[in-house]
Amino acid sequence: METIKLSEQEIINSICSLISEQEQVHISEIAVELMYEDDEGYSAEAEISTRTIFLTEARMIEAIRAWLQTQYAIDPFSTSLQLELDDEEGIIAYAK
Repeated sequence: METIKLSEQEIINSICSLISEQEQVHISEIAVELMYEDDEGYSAEAEISTRTIFLTEARMIEAIRAWLQTQYAIDPFSTSLQLELDDEEGIIAYAK
């Protein structure tokens, strides 16, 4: 399998899709901010109206795996995922 590079926007879309399904809200009602801190690693915050949901790196990976399955028709559990912080592109993911 070739390596697939997921943009920051695709990661955000995957999180929005996961939150939408789990919280039963429309995707347009969700705002996501991706973060990276040296001590904490990767994380994200999703805002729904006045409520904020914090996502750990593991939850982000869960969202990306679901995205790979629905958008790329890839078995998400046979794929190795790696998040990376890029100076120009922000947080991106590689699926191998």
